[in-house]
Parts: sequence; structure tokens; C-alpha cells
Amino acid sequence: MTDPTRAPLPHPMSPASLPPATRHPWTPLLLGLIALSLIPALLLAFQRVQYEQAQKTAAMVMDYPALVIQARRYGLEPQALLDKYKALGVNGVALYEDTIASLEQRGEVYLKNGSDLAADFPGQGIKTNAVYMRASTPAIAEELRGRYTIPTRDVQIAGRTWVEWPSDPRFLPAGPDTAAVNDFKKQGLVVVYRPYQDAAVPTAKVGADWPDVPFIAFTGDEVIGARTPELLAQVDKALGKRLPAIIEGNIQDGLDELVPTHGGVRLFALAPSYQNRLEPLDVASKYNLAARERGMRLLYLRPYPTINETEDMLGRTQELLKRSGVKLDLPQVGTFAPSPILKALSMIGPLAALLLLGLSFPLTRLGVVAVGVVVLLAFGLNTLHPFESAALVAAVAFPALGLVLRRSKVTDWFLATGLSLVGILFVSALGASRESTLGLEPFRGVGLTLLLPLTLVALSFLPRQDIRKTAADIYAAPIRLGDVAVMALGFVLLSLVYERRGNATGGSASTFEASLRREVQDSIIRPRFKEIAAHPLALLGLSGTLPGYFSGLLILAGVVGQSSILNTFSHFHTPFLISAARVFIGLGLGLLLGGVAIWALRYAMGLWKTYGAPRITAGSRGQA
Repeated sequence: MTDPTRAPLPHPMSPASLPPATRHPWTPLLLGLIALSLIPALLLAFQRVQYEQAQKTAAMVMDYPALVIQARRYGLEPQALLDKYKALGVNGVALYEDTIASLEQRGEVYLKNGSDLAADFPGQGIKTNAVYMRASTPAIAEELRGRYTIPTRDVQIAGRTWVEWPSDPRFLPAGPDTAAVNDFKKQGLVVVYRPYQDAAVPTAKVGADWPDVPFIAFTGDEVIGARTPELLAQVDKALGKRLPAIIEGNIQDGLDELVPTHGGVRLFALAPSYQNRLEPLDVASKYNLAARERGMRLLYLRPYPTINETEDMLGRTQELLKRSGVKLDLPQVGTFAPSPILKALSMIGPLAALLLLGLSFPLTRLGVVAVGVVVLLAFGLNTLHPFESAALVAAVAFPALGLVLRRSKVTDWFLATGLSLVGILFVSALGASRESTLGLEPFRGVGLTLLLPLTLVALSFLPRQDIRKTAADIYAAPIRLGDVAVMALGFVLLSLVYERRGNATGGSASTFEASLRREVQDSIIRPRFKEIAAHPLALLGLSGTLPGYFSGLLILAGVVGQSSILNTFSHFHTPFLISAARVFIGLGLGLLLGGVAIWALRYAMGLWKTYGAPRITAGSRGQA
């Protein structure tokens, strides 16, 4: 029989019964090392904020060929339509390199297929499989013939000189439209030049006639010369002071060879097919978000099918950029070059935190093994690069450390959050570099920043006993249908969180969530939804309100919120202060919702326990 007067033992997974952390003799030393290493990390964070605050400029760059097409469809002159869009914020144009076909459209050259020319002038020895060119001036003809390695010859047909090409030259790059470039520059527009590549252009001539513009945006999936070292070296030389554009979502092969010498400028664009499926206000919101929160300095715009839609999109974009403090001007692009010495000193903090985490496990040997695995993964994924590897160590260790050291009451959430906020300084100090702030080198192991802290905290739940006995107890534990349902739900939620990590993932948002995100992100820095959900769950778990193992599971769910804090700062192309605002808004909302959830759940459980029980009145007590 059980003794009804004896207090029930706490459930093995309730906060009160979880094994406490080991108080290792090295703990004060390791905490001191973390504190000292925080000094260089703070200095690097300050340098990064200064760098980012000095570059809050952007250019709304209109794709000029697309604008010309739209103008012609509506019977307008391209300049008149451009003036209309300039009034709505457009301060730049993207101009492609001319082709022989575009010269033909302007009437500078005339092309005839050999079969057509032979039909007009039979018996003149015309090759029907060739293409014949006649230029408006001899200089144009001579310049084009000397531009390529394709063999050509002069032929006389009906008293006129034609240049015979063995294949159709219409798509050959023909250099810049210098008159148009100069005209745009006189208008004060930011010009982005887009050159083409063709094997018929000799290496020594590539880039020789590029116009004097600030930015070059290569076309296709690779920069000119990405496949040929000699040609890439020529492109590197031809760039001069021009900056190559780094197109988000299309990091072109070969850019990593140009950026170390020249730097780069981040460019954001939407594919026309995708843009046309969105409302103008949604498109404007995306461009504002790109400039404000992802360091995009070139906002590459294409018109909608209608002028009205285009005006709505441009007007809203200009309004949002002004509200965000982004100035429309020639983008001021600097180079972020953090001190290697300060970064080396900052490495001490994450390594000390990881060691402290392992030594604080209730099963210390298990903790040491876990530390070794984390180190191997971090340095292996980052190919032994010390700073990037230590940044991943920080992103894994600090979210788990607080909930391993203490997790018995609600206030322990503040310790866990404080250590996570300390960790962000180390992640920024070690992971932020010229390449990562430009989005060229994405954070390696970003998925581990969500999974490993969760695994580490879960392992710290193992009781302080022989691990073989624990394994046997787990194997022999009876499983109820409710347990299976809870585990399945937890797995689904964890999979959803992992799938939808980062800025662009396979997970899709609902229509309602997309609309809500747009409204929120246009007004404030939108917090991450996983943090708003996970922080209240952590507070609820630490409160011990729910019976059985539910509190332990909620604490594990709260680890996702702590991990998300570090994960937020792992996107180094996002300005530091923007990430900080996102995190603190999420913490504030999470704390508020957590307090409400604890009260509401306790109230609901009280009603559940007392509902239907006979009410005891004063009279009935007297009769008793």
C-alpha cells in the first residue's frame, strides 16, 4: 500500500528532478576566460556596426531594355517613361552590352542572309549559308571585323562592299553604347553595365572597352572567364575600380576570385515570372527588406506588364526605403576588414564555453565525448579554418550552456538567455569577414546550430548513473499511445523548424503568414516566429506546471529559441543592429507570452481538477 500522507516523488523529467550540473573545479577559470575574451569580441562588434552604419545607401536600378519594351508597348519614348519612374525613386539603370543585333536595330549595320541576298542578286557568287553585313560607316565595319577571331572577307555585290561572315554574327557582343552611357551619367543616374561573353572575342580585348561606370553585373551563372584562368586574369585586370555585383540567389562561379581584389556590391532582383505573381506592395516590401536587412545596395528592378502596377511598386518601395533610413544615392561600398589579432583572442571564449559545457554534464565523461564530437564537426565542416570553426562552436555551445548549468525554475531562463546573448558577440566576431558580410561564404553548419544544442541539452538529462543502466531503463520503459503521439508531434515540429531555417528554404509559408509577415516587416523588424513560440515553451517547462515528462520536453523546445538567437546572427550579411533588434523583440514577446501561458495553464488545470466537484457551503460545513 502507498502512504497517502507521503509527498509524491517528482517525475524523472520534471525540472525539479533533472540531474544538476557538475560543479567542476575549472568552472571559475573557464568563466573568467569567457569574460576576458569578450573584450576583443566587443571591439570587433563595434567595428562591424560602424562599417554597416556608414553604408546605408542604395540605388533603385531599372533594367533599361525592359523599360524600353514597356515604353514601346504604350507608345511612349523610353526617356519619357524613365523620367516618370525617376520621380518615383529610380536613380539608376542597368545597361547591357550591345550586340550586332542591337546595332542592326539602331540602323548602324545592315544584315542579309546569304540565301536572301542571292535571290536579289543571282550569279554574284553569294554563299547561301553565309551572312552579309554592310555598315553605315566604314569605321563601324572595320571595328567589328577587328573585334573577333572569326574570319571574314570583303565581297563586291552590285557595286557595293559587303562583309561576308561564315555564321550569323547577330548575337556577338559589340561593346557598350557609349552615347547612352554618357547620357545616363549626365542625368545623374547610377549605371550598372552588363557585359556578355563569347569565345570569338580575343582574351586581350575582353573588358578593354568597358565604360567608366561604378558597377559591373555579369550575366548568366558565371563571370566572364570563370572557366579559363588567363581570361579571368584579364577580367580581373579590366575591372579596375569597378565593383562586381554579387547577385543574391545566383552566386556566379568565379566571383570568389574577383572579390578579394576588388570587393563587391550586393544586388537583389526578382525574376520577372515570380514578380508578376506578386502584388506590387509585396514586391516593394521585399526590396525594402533586402536593402534594410540584407545589405543589398543595388535594387535591380524590372517593370510590371502595366505602367500603373510599376508605379505602385516604385512609389511604395521609395516610401519604405525612406522610412527605413536608406538613402537613395550612389551606393557607398566599403570593405570590412576585422583585425586578425582580435579575432584570435576572441576564439578563447567559445572554446572555453564548450569545455565548460562538457565538464558540467551530470555524466562528465559523456560531456567530454560530446565536446570532442562538436569540435570535430566544427573544424571538419569549415575545413580547419580556425575563425569560422570557432564561430560554429560558439553558435552550438552558448545556447546549450545555460540550460545545462541551471534548469530548475523560471528565472533560469534569464541565465540561459544571457549566455546566448554573450554568444552572439563571439559568433559575430569570428564569423563576420569581408566574404561573409557580402554573402559569398554562407555560414557552414547552420543546420547544426539548431540541432546540436538540442542534442547536448537532451544528453544532459541522463541521470547520474551507469549509462548502461539508463539505456536498459529506457528500453524497458512501457510506451503508451499518448507517448507515441507526443513524440510524433515533437518530431514533426522539429522537422518543420529545421526545414524552414535561413532566409530561403524549402518550407513554404501560408497566405495568412505571408500577409502578416509583410505587414509586420514593413512596420518593424520582424522577429523570428520560432523564437516567439519557443521562448514561452521554455518558460512553461521551467515552471513545472505540466505533469510528467511534458516539462522536460518543453525545456528542450525552449532550446530551439536559444539556438535561434545565435542562428539569427549567423547571417552575416544582415546588419548587426538589425539582428539585435529582431532578437530583442522576440525575447520581449516570448517573455510576455510565456508569463501569460503559465498563468493560463495553471488556471485551466485548476478548473480541470475542480470541475464537477461538490461545492462546500458554510451550512454544510456546520452540519459536518
